[in-house]
Amino acid sequence: MSGTGGQNSDPKHRFPGRSSHILLLGSMLLLYLPNSSCVQVSAGKCKSTTVMNIAAKYQHCGIHPDGVRNLDCFGKYGRTSKCTWEPGKHGSGKTYTLIYQQPDKPYCYVYYNLTQLHREIKIFTNFNLTVELYENTETANCTKAFFKGSPKSLTRCDPPSKVLLHRPPGGLQVNVTWLPEDNKYISKFSMRYKAPGSHSWNEVESQYPIGARLEKLNSSVAYVVQIRCVTSTECSQCMWSKDYIVPSELKTKPTVISAKYVEIAEKRGSRLISITWKFPVKDVHDGYLVTVRKESGEPPTENMTTSEPEIKLILSYSAYLLNIRAWNNASLSPAVTHIIPQHKGTNSSGDGRLNVTVHNSTAFTIYWRTDLVTMYVCYSVEWMKKGRSAWYKPFFEDSNPSKTLSSLSEHLEPYQRYSVTLHMRPNKNTCNMKHINNSESTYGSTEFYYIEGSPVSSPTNISFHNVTVNSVVLQWSRIREEDLRGFLLGYVVYYRETSTEHNITVDPDLTSFYMESLKSGTAYQVQISAFTSAGVGIRSAPTVFKTDNVNFSISGAITVIVFVALLLMCGSPVIKRAKAVLWPSIPNPGHSNAVQKIENPGQLELLEALATLKVEEWDTKSLQILEREAAAPPPTFPSMLPLLRTCEDVGDSPEVLYPWSERDTDSGTEDSLRDDTADTLLDTQRTHLQSSPLTFSGGYTTMAMFQQLIPQGTAADTSDAPRPESPLEDLTALKLMRLDYVRQFSTSPPSDSEHMSTIL
Repeated sequence: MSGTGGQNSDPKHRFPGRSSHILLLGSMLLLYLPNSSCVQVSAGKCKSTTVMNIAAKYQHCGIHPDGVRNLDCFGKYGRTSKCTWEPGKHGSGKTYTLIYQQPDKPYCYVYYNLTQLHREIKIFTNFNLTVELYENTETANCTKAFFKGSPKSLTRCDPPSKVLLHRPPGGLQVNVTWLPEDNKYISKFSMRYKAPGSHSWNEVESQYPIGARLEKLNSSVAYVVQIRCVTSTECSQCMWSKDYIVPSELKTKPTVISAKYVEIAEKRGSRLISITWKFPVKDVHDGYLVTVRKESGEPPTENMTTSEPEIKLILSYSAYLLNIRAWNNASLSPAVTHIIPQHKGTNSSGDGRLNVTVHNSTAFTIYWRTDLVTMYVCYSVEWMKKGRSAWYKPFFEDSNPSKTLSSLSEHLEPYQRYSVTLHMRPNKNTCNMKHINNSESTYGSTEFYYIEGSPVSSPTNISFHNVTVNSVVLQWSRIREEDLRGFLLGYVVYYRETSTEHNITVDPDLTSFYMESLKSGTAYQVQISAFTSAGVGIRSAPTVFKTDNVNFSISGAITVIVFVALLLMCGSPVIKRAKAVLWPSIPNPGHSNAVQKIENPGQLELLEALATLKVEEWDTKSLQILEREAAAPPPTFPSMLPLLRTCEDVGDSPEVLYPWSERDTDSGTEDSLRDDTADTLLDTQRTHLQSSPLTFSGGYTTMAMFQQLIPQGTAADTSDAPRPESPLEDLTALKLMRLDYVRQFSTSPPSDSEHMSTIL
């Protein structure tokens, strides 16, 4: 047995009660060393002067609520006991004196200047124990504590060191762990519980030492729980544990409110998964538990906890399962399951990155590009058919850009479409994943058939739209993938109007077709079938449509008749007025009096030539002027003939007509003569234009010029005037007259008629 002593040592002395000389020596030491750290044992019935002197020293000390208190002594079965206490309100830094004795035994123990709040003691099992504790103080406010008990009742087992509480639906599961020194003495335990604020406890006893379950609890109510062992010989004292708060049961699933999958450009074959959810009940959960695994079942399964209702992961294009639960210290909510589907992305089939060769129903080989071998050596391949979980195979490959998978656990089925995906793993130590998050990326995917067949069904929902007299739009629905039994290469549209059948091939991506060049008012029978590399599938049921007829619209005909009738009744004045404005009537000079008074055939011939000049407008007033000028005998100006100009001054207008153009091309000499004459006359005309006597005041100047130039009453065959020696002279004279005709309109004042304002 050991005890605490003074500042430098803790000597302990034991004195047998039957040695009187030793007792005398002990009394002398007590008198000379009253403040030393020592332990003394008196003889006999423990009525030694030591105990008497200590009692006399602390006789002024009393029991007070604010002083040293809660002195308790206990022990483990078969082990040293100990006493514990609590300091007084002002007991910080104080020391204590502890005396314990068993009155039925002639000895006692005394410990001086104790600084700790506990002390181990050794007691005899068959004797009662008395313990006194004093504060060491110089003041009169000294306090003390007292304990008395039987050693058989002092064996104590502590509360469990660890408690796990779980709330299944309508119940409470309790699992406990005891201290090692108590564990072998505890065979069962007691548990009491109550609702917060209640004063009554419900107590139950377990059947096992480490677990118990309560049933028929209110799942929406929180509980307070305490646990202790059941008393026994080895555990005469079982202390209640602290309060454990059991929150109400979590019965509601979280709700996923957002799921975003974004491809990571910097890491090809990977995507950023962002999942956000909410929990409808507030302040009853401590966080969330997220479980992530591959849908194929390839390990591992990764558990992650978060206090926020969101999570972000970097995953490959494989399919994944996420289970999200809310949790508190006693329960887990039901899980909401979110499936992250397989994603083909930019590495889909058809880009040539991944290819497959099927050998038989239990073996196939995948091929990839050779540059991948230099960067990765760990891979994983997944293959699956629609509606089934994927199979997987991680492997190591550092030399060949291919891998043959043989002895498949499940045979490949004919006419079933399979997809295969190759994943790359950066970890070179092991090709098995250690974590789900950010552990692999997808290289590529493709599809294959073990054996292809022709489709066993036909397109459905055939319909016709935008039917016209010679065309129609044909639409249909796709065939189910499981009925194709191969890769779809296209559709065949069969149609007939009689016994002759026609067919058209349509691309596999289309579900509509524009049929044209059909017969109007004709009924057509249509059937559609799909085809694969194995052949054409069955045809759809016949469907009939009819093109529109070319119908005579009665209402349209009536409208046309009414319009024509109104035009005939009310539109004649309008038409006449429009004709007068747009296409005015040009009078015929041949019906005028001036023309009728011409008796010389040469004059008539010359008049016909002048008539070929195109005049924009002829009106009644111009015709009257012509007749008036023809009735009066005009003067003759033979000397003015040389002043007439050629028609070249008029310009190259194509509207001027030349009836003598054939004669102009007969000889080069004549062309030269005409050009010289025209130039000479043009210069003269520019000089004497204002004084020309051929400037007439009338608007219809053609006949006036004609009558002035040709003498009246002279017969063509008896005229004494000299005749032109050749046709060239006639042509020259005619052209000169035409030129003055045009000059007349360019120099004379405007006529009274508005239609004479423009002359070509």
